[in-house]
Amino acid sequence: MKKILLSSIILLFTLTVNAQSKKKKDRQAIKDMCGCYEVTFNFAETFNNSKDSLYKPSKTKTDKGLEWAELIVDENNKISIQHLLQVGNPTNPHIVKHWRQDWLYENTDFYMYNGDNNWLFQTKPKSEVKKQWTQKVYQVDDSPRYEGSGTWVHVDGKSYWENTTDAPLPRREYTKRSDYNVTERGNRHEITSYGWLHDQDNRKIIRRTGKEDIVVAHEKGYNTYVKVPDSRCKAAQNWWKKNQNKWQLIRNKWDEVYGRNTNLSLENKVDNKPLYKHLFSEETSQENEIDKTIESFIKK
Repeated sequence: MKKILLSSIILLFTLTVNAQSKKKKDRQAIKDMCGCYEVTFNFAETFNNSKDSLYKPSKTKTDKGLEWAELIVDENNKISIQHLLQVGNPTNPHIVKHWRQDWLYENTDFYMYNGDNNWLFQTKPKSEVKKQWTQKVYQVDDSPRYEGSGTWVHVDGKSYWENTTDAPLPRREYTKRSDYNVTERGNRHEITSYGWLHDQDNRKIIRRTGKEDIVVAHEKGYNTYVKVPDSRCKAAQNWWKKNQNKWQLIRNKWDEVYGRNTNLSLENKVDNKPLYKHLFSEETSQENEIDKTIESFIKK
């Protein structure tokens, strides 16, 4: 009996140590996405499913930039990374607040995109997300974009995470296309010898209430993040130090909105301007102004 009890204790201890070691590797892989990177964005439409003979595929898109990924939250079960683009003259660059990604361990609350600026609140059982990390991706104004849960895999010298989830149209598309309203994103984040890779296999979808989804086309995305000295992103680092307090207030308000745990629908524009133009303005800097502005975009 004592041998059985001792064996059980040893097994439990071993499993606990292995789980902690795995989580430590997960956290390091996520934080390896921080720093200064030369980024190349590549997108190409691969397969055309449209039955419309006049359908024109999107042009192949290739772009480059310098991006700073700032670690803004580093907790045991949450890691948050703010991305900033540094563009223009290297001696006097312009800084663009870009996307943000939050990583939550064994998260059960989700805002799932359902087309036309609507997100459905869903709760998953703990058993379904055990040892998984949720990646929550936000727009430039910290409004929701997409999120999904998956397991970080560390095998054969590779570290990667994969998930498929629905998202709004990307910025490169929604100003040009209105013939679909959902992007189903197949995301793979992989840590590489040069930095990291965001590999995507996407589907362009028409979604209408009460009808079956229509897949218009398929798209391949291949974005490489090549690590360069942090000193090259000094301007972005300085910009964040100057502006981080304002964006903390904005995140605080959004956290309160997300904490309502209910479906969320947002206006495209208020006073003929999208949300990011309101929040990027220096005139919107006080907490009460920020709260009022964000609330004005939430459909009641």
